[in-house]
Amino acid sequence: MILCDAGVLLCLVDRTQPKHVPCTQAINRLAQPLITTWPCLTEAMYLALMRGSWTMQKKLGQLLTDGLLSIYEIQPADYSRILQLMEKYRDLPMDLADATLVLAAENTGLRQILTLDSDFTIYRINGRQTFEIIAV
Repeated sequence: MILCDAGVLLCLVDRTQPKHVPCTQAINRLAQPLITTWPCLTEAMYLALMRGSWTMQKKLGQLLTDGLLSIYEIQPADYSRILQLMEKYRDLPMDLADATLVLAAENTGLRQILTLDSDFTIYRINGRQTFEIIAV
């Protein structure tokens, strides 16, 4: 499985995005399911609504129903870690969606991420390990 950020999710369903084709090609090349978090999907759904209305949101939802995207579930025990991460990277600043992806990486051992966000070159998994950013 590969972690996936909101920007890539939007690019997958919005053909007008400059990175639509590279993101789609990366997904096809990797041939692995994607995993994200509810905050990332929420962000992507909001952006899809602003850019393309219900039709684009439906395409995002289809990624879930078709099994191409799964959701990493945040647990109550994770809340303090999320806040620690947001505090640590407050100078960037780190948003909730990014913090949950770092948390998911820490809890699953996944390091590969599809993202358009350069902040993932700075974030560290468990304070030391780098993300393997998949180029799109």
